Amino acid sequence: MPKVVQNLVVALLLATTLIIPSARADWMPLTGAESAANIAEITVLDDRVRVVLEVYVGDIGAFDALVPDDWLKEKAASRPALPERLRKFAKESLRIVTDDGTALRAELKVAEPRLRKDRNAAFAGMIDPATWQRIPGPPTDKRVLYAELDYPFPGKPKHLTIIPPLDTHGKPVVNIGFIAYHKAVPVIDFRYLNQAETLTLDWSDPWYSEFSNPVLKRHHKSALMSFLYVEPREVRHEVLIRVRDLQEWTDLGLSSSAMIGAADQGRIKERASAFFAAHNPLTIDGLPVTPAAVHVEFLDISLTGVMLIEETQELDPTTAMLGIMLSYPIQHLPQRVAVKWDLFSARVTQIPVTTIDPAGPFPSLVEAGDPTYEWKNHLLTYKEPQVSPVVLDDGRALPVPLLSVLLILALGAAFIARRSAIVSRAALSRKTVIICTGVSLIAAVLLLRVAVIHIPNPLAGPPDEATAAQILSGVLTNVNDAYLERNPDALHQALQVVVAAEELSNVKQELDRALAIKIAGGGIARVETVDHVVLKDVKSLEGRSGFRAIAEWSAKASAGHWGHNHQRRIHFRALVELVDNNGAWKLEGLTVTDAKQEI
Repeated sequence: MPKVVQNLVVALLLATTLIIPSARADWMPLTGAESAANIAEITVLDDRVRVVLEVYVGDIGAFDALVPDDWLKEKAASRPALPERLRKFAKESLRIVTDDGTALRAELKVAEPRLRKDRNAAFAGMIDPATWQRIPGPPTDKRVLYAELDYPFPGKPKHLTIIPPLDTHGKPVVNIGFIAYHKAVPVIDFRYLNQAETLTLDWSDPWYSEFSNPVLKRHHKSALMSFLYVEPREVRHEVLIRVRDLQEWTDLGLSSSAMIGAADQGRIKERASAFFAAHNPLTIDGLPVTPAAVHVEFLDISLTGVMLIEETQELDPTTAMLGIMLSYPIQHLPQRVAVKWDLFSARVTQIPVTTIDPAGPFPSLVEAGDPTYEWKNHLLTYKEPQVSPVVLDDGRALPVPLLSVLLILALGAAFIARRSAIVSRAALSRKTVIICTGVSLIAAVLLLRVAVIHIPNPLAGPPDEATAAQILSGVLTNVNDAYLERNPDALHQALQVVVAAEELSNVKQELDRALAIKIAGGGIARVETVDHVVLKDVKSLEGRSGFRAIAEWSAKASAGHWGHNHQRRIHFRALVELVDNNGAWKLEGLTVTDAKQEI
């Protein structure tokens, strides 16, 4: 290793020992390029290209021109001054070339030691199903040379070509993962920069700027997307649309260059809600329906997915997205759902559509020439969710076969009558008595499982912890099915099956709080499964057939919005009371004391 490079490495190692790492994850890994040894974040602005570099400590030799002289313990006499180093760097190392072949000059703004930004490389170490290669993780040594450079340009170039450091054979000298933006719009997800890549710039709408290499693209390429959800008790049509595109169809009161302020956002939501309630008509089993509810939110689309913008802030209309949810309650899963899309423009000639049902997502396209897309019910094993009473034999009630008992009592009465001469002994001969007794005993045995009633055992204590856990698990599962109901009256009726009527209002209030599991995108997740139910300190209820206990359980919840399936796993701790109501267990009391997200 040359002495200059050795000095650079030593300087960087010493300088970064005092830097405290950040624990924040900024990006969701999609290609593995965010784990590359070197990272370049490239942003095309109105008058320049801004490049932010993170250079791995082991690759400093390829970027030594960026290191200030005062970092070196021993400056080489032959080392050129910074302006000369930058001229050479812009022509031979990281080059950005305009349409006419001119290499832009580089201006170094910042050069300092830092620690590598944590980009949440969750896929590191996994096998890529496309290449069957293991996805590499980021370098173990987090120390980097952090540099910011500007490449000024005149006018508005139509194309810019970005060229990484290459050897004499045209191969990349170092491994670089990069992401590119045109103003605030991400042009691509993280990809590898291993050859010259040309970016075509759309100055009228940066959303449509793109690389000529088809591999270099972003996940959310379309400015308008449609999603049709067919779920138990609800059909939902969701739309993602840019504010700028919606402005072409309806007046939002915005200029093309103005930022969207806090005062504008409420008005835009109201107009978007009214607009979409009247467009893109939907039919269920051939009948036209109107949405029961329309919900609109401002969203941020980044490499982390679709995220709700919770805090009021100024938004760029070029990138600001609206998420529209139109809800259509249903009683049963339909056989056919159709949406006729009626919004097209010169830019928007095709709209990506995804239909999601209990079997999974199905992507397609809708076009101006064929604007209707349809879902058909091809589910063969689907079973409608239904709330049913929780009946469990916990050993606390005595089963009594009523008909068998009546036969035995009748037989006993006959013997008493014969012995007391109430009935003539001639009428009941010995042979007749034997036959009647035998027939009655056989009938009593055969009827042991017929007309069985359960009589509470006054001596029985509360169920054991394992049985109590089974009871609560069954009740909670039915509660989750009840909450599929969108209509308040239907929900109230469903909850009555598993919640004590006299305490329904109080219990429902606590259930609403416990089951309101918020997810990204502004929705509420639906609990799918309840497991790991554990009950402790089980005690009988005074004056009632039932028990109270301290309960813990885990619930897996999910919600799909705008093509993303958000999942949560929540661990609950609560004080519960359950009563035996004519053989069926019902929840009479619930106080959630703790709820923690596991994943």
